[in-house]
Amino acid sequence: MWEHWDEYGIGWGTSMLLFWVLLIAAIVMLSKFIWSSSIFLGRNFEKSALDILKERYARGEIESEEFAQKKRDLRD
Repeated sequence: MWEHWDEYGIGWGTSMLLFWVLLIAAIVMLSKFIWSSSIFLGRNFEKSALDILKERYARGEIESEEFAQKKRDLRD
């Protein structure tokens, strides 16, 4: 019954498992890279002025009055 495993040894099975795990991991990583690539999706990932203003407000760099004024300025 165990003759098949004795023929190939435990190392062979471990090596094949490692090979398949690494291959699947490489495919997943490549897929994520391609999917998030701006060239593939045709997206522009530059932040808008309003996004930057919101980030500055969230970090506490500007007060609510200044945020509101600059937001109005951007909409004009």
